[in-house]
Amino acid sequence: MLPFAAAALTPLVYRVLGERTAYYASAVALACFGMVASQYGTHGAVSFEWIPALEVSLRFYVDGLALLIGFLASGVGVLILAYSGAYMHDEPGKAKYYTALLAFMGSMLGVAFAADLVSLFVFWELTSLSSFILIGHYTDQRSSQYAARKSMIITVSGGLFMLIGFLLLANTVPQQHAFDLAWMLEHPTQVHEGLVDAGMLLPVLGLVAIGAAAKSAQVPLHIWLPNAMEAPTPVSAFLHSATMVKAGVYLIGRFRPLLLPEVTEGAHGIPDWMTLFTILGLATMTIAAILAVAATDIKELLAYSTASHLGLIVAGFGFASHLGAETGAFHILNHAMFKAPLFLVAGIIAHEAGTRKIKHLGGLRHDLPITTAITVIAGLGMAGVPPFNGFYSKEFLFHAAYEAAHVHGGLTWLYPIVAVFGSVFTFLYSIKFVMLFFGEKPKGLGHVHRPPAMMLVPTAILGTVAALIGLGGVASTLHFAPASLDHFVAGVIESVVPPGAHGEGFHYGLPTHLSPAAIMSATTIAIGAAAYPFYDRLHDGVNRLLAINPLRANWWYDNTVYGLNDVSIAMVPRVQTGLLRTYATWTLAAVSALALGGYVAAGVSLPSFGGLAITYPMLLVLLVAVVGAVAVSIAPSHVAGVLTLSILGFMVAIFYILAKAPDLALTQLVVETLVLVIFLLVLDRLPTFYGEMSRSRAVRDGVLSLAVGATVFVTVLLTTAANPNSIATFFTEYKNTVKLAGGHNIVNVILVDYRGFDTMGEISVVAMAALSVLTLIAMRERGEIQ
Repeated sequence: MLPFAAAALTPLVYRVLGERTAYYASAVALACFGMVASQYGTHGAVSFEWIPALEVSLRFYVDGLALLIGFLASGVGVLILAYSGAYMHDEPGKAKYYTALLAFMGSMLGVAFAADLVSLFVFWELTSLSSFILIGHYTDQRSSQYAARKSMIITVSGGLFMLIGFLLLANTVPQQHAFDLAWMLEHPTQVHEGLVDAGMLLPVLGLVAIGAAAKSAQVPLHIWLPNAMEAPTPVSAFLHSATMVKAGVYLIGRFRPLLLPEVTEGAHGIPDWMTLFTILGLATMTIAAILAVAATDIKELLAYSTASHLGLIVAGFGFASHLGAETGAFHILNHAMFKAPLFLVAGIIAHEAGTRKIKHLGGLRHDLPITTAITVIAGLGMAGVPPFNGFYSKEFLFHAAYEAAHVHGGLTWLYPIVAVFGSVFTFLYSIKFVMLFFGEKPKGLGHVHRPPAMMLVPTAILGTVAALIGLGGVASTLHFAPASLDHFVAGVIESVVPPGAHGEGFHYGLPTHLSPAAIMSATTIAIGAAAYPFYDRLHDGVNRLLAINPLRANWWYDNTVYGLNDVSIAMVPRVQTGLLRTYATWTLAAVSALALGGYVAAGVSLPSFGGLAITYPMLLVLLVAVVGAVAVSIAPSHVAGVLTLSILGFMVAIFYILAKAPDLALTQLVVETLVLVIFLLVLDRLPTFYGEMSRSRAVRDGVLSLAVGATVFVTVLLTTAANPNSIATFFTEYKNTVKLAGGHNIVNVILVDYRGFDTMGEISVVAMAALSVLTLIAMRERGEIQ
């Protein structure tokens, strides 16, 4: 709760501290980091009631995966917020910026530790909301608006698919644990078997995959991430490299023990989980890497690189082996440690060189020597060059891909081939980024100033952590000391493996013998080094392919979105005609179609309705009512129509009297009398005659009236089919409702304790409508509207 409380206070703090609010926000992140660190070594859940009637609680769960994401969200947040103090010096909207960043950090911590499906969804959507605000920080720029809308549409839509998957999952576990993710993680075999027995495994798997793919920018939903680079660079470094985009791969890791079948000896079938996520991850890894080679802007290159490495993580988690878990868990950490400093380096370049265009940059090592060293460490880690940190998790991917192909054979041999192919492009764009600091400086690029200390120090800290991870592998290989991360990463892996998976702990290091994975790594580097001199040709070739519109995912997105806009514009004059008849027709037809269609889809059967004995007086009254109804439909004027309508209403009241329902009869008589009087009072405002009506309109109105009548008739039959005594029992016996309410009879309690809430809602609607009218009147008086 600390980040949310701090976010609420940020506008006030900004009035006092001004630009130093960055350090206030950084201190909040540091406190969060300390609280996350205090949970290291613990395991378990804590719960606070939220919606007890639905068994929904604010449950939080601590395990290795939650701690990893929590450390990234708070630890990287400390450095990003401190960096922002210098980067955002001359930028607008700083109070909003720090408020949104703190709210995002709180949301991401909520995602990491949430152990209730509803809570997880709420925090998940809060990350999308805060990201929308941050991506659209420059509200006066159309590109920023476009990017924010695109990210919101894709990530929130994906979240809704995920929510449906959560609901399906909740319906397959014992009711008392319906939304309890902590319980599910403690009983993964039972959850998995329940999904299989209910036939819900594939639907839940697919829906969760859509939510994860949207948030983690997997193909073809990757298109929002490059546009999100319109945000300030610290936002890109925090949200789109280290934290928010990790929410999707976190979700995959979190549900891996539940949706991946139990690992048993001799099992050689390919799980649906593996088929889906391995193909999705490797496709994203390769396609995004190729798109990164086509990039012309350094942040665009890093954005596609982020999508590519997220694909690597997804593919790693996709492999059913323990090696797959090692790949996904370790690369979440490694990617954050080399990508966050590279984004900050991009911010330094843009801030000091005044451009982000790749073709305008080069030879930066002379002016930015410390930044150059950081870039070499992080860039070679991104490339997967030993002994830098990214190499080790890339090696795990190669190993997992080869082992899967060796076990399953057939087309799965494409896994290692595609992994190497995509990694070649990863090597190429990574070296291209590093080479911005070497070679000759372009003539148009003047002297590049050295960055402020508060921009350089956070970048250097992140680069140093990446270097230490790489050196830890070297030390482990040379037997100087075990890698310091072994125990921590082992805890993360333990939280993402399915039941029955057995590993030998976790340790990483340089290859000590010739293995298939080592050969794949060497092949990647050799082909990449040989192809680098032809980088510009590859760059131009990919861009020529992208000039073919249907090959670009953005072309499909833009045509869909703007096509829907065109359809909306065309529909407005057809739907909003200004005629009450049109609005009533659309509304009533839609309600009838949805209701009757729902009844048919649910397969409901009409109950019998012979419980009421129809006497001859009743039959006579009903016949008169039918005659009145027909007379209403053919009445030549308003006066005749109102009078015949009253005949119908009074016949219904008499029917209630004969059916021994005097209270309903009294209500009907009062309402009918008022309607008659009111209609007569306003008749002088209306034309004397209805006028002519076309036959087609008469037929349409007749069909619609029959549909509405059928809807009401069927609905009444279905809703009154149950024994009404159950309703009476609820009020009279269930927890002594009448007595507790202080009433003397059931009617009093219904009117006051239940109908009162409805009345309060109606009053709220009227109040909102009145405020809207007053606002419009005030705006018109000020000349803002006509």
